[in-house]
Amino acid sequence: MPAPTQQKIIIEEIKEGVIVLKGGDLRGVLMASSINFSLKSIDEQDSLILKYQSFLNSLDFPIQILMNSRHLSIDEYLASIEQKKKEQANELLRIQISEYLDFIKNLVQVGNIMDQSFFVVVPLARVESKEGNVIEKLGLFQKKDNQKTKNFDELKTQLWQRLEYVAAGLAGLGIKSAPLNTEEIIQLFYRLYNMGTKTVPTAPTKE
Repeated sequence: MPAPTQQKIIIEEIKEGVIVLKGGDLRGVLMASSINFSLKSIDEQDSLILKYQSFLNSLDFPIQILMNSRHLSIDEYLASIEQKKKEQANELLRIQISEYLDFIKNLVQVGNIMDQSFFVVVPLARVESKEGNVIEKLGLFQKKDNQKTKNFDELKTQLWQRLEYVAAGLAGLGIKSAPLNTEEIIQLFYRLYNMGTKTVPTAPTKE
């Protein structure tokens, strides 16, 4: 029997905008805007490539770039337009709204409309902590809860410094970015593991 999905997810918890993996490693996630590279001139494209290369070479830690593509659902939008059509007293405007609805429906049927989101995952391994002896890093002794909290806060500070550095590098490329908070990270993972689901439930957190 295949293992349940929960056993394949290596996340221990998500708190304070930080993904805590089993084993203590941390991950932060930046949501990033995009650039229409094909609309740039040749010189602008070459400049972007060089800046991107320089940005990657400046990193002393790995990053992961994630693109999430989903079919865009406009059912709610069409329903709102249909309601406005029913409420419209002007016959000419009702005809125009009806024609607009037909146009949008035909456009959706012909074209494959996608909604794309871009994310940058920034890691921090627990063993990269600047403090703590080897025995603590190996987890040979159980630590007190207040010490665990202190270590998390220290690691989170280091992770946030990395996120800020990556965000600054992306800004140099003309890409805006912002860190996801706890709820946004939960929603992201829910969408990734439930691609066909439109609604996102409120999941419990440990904050």
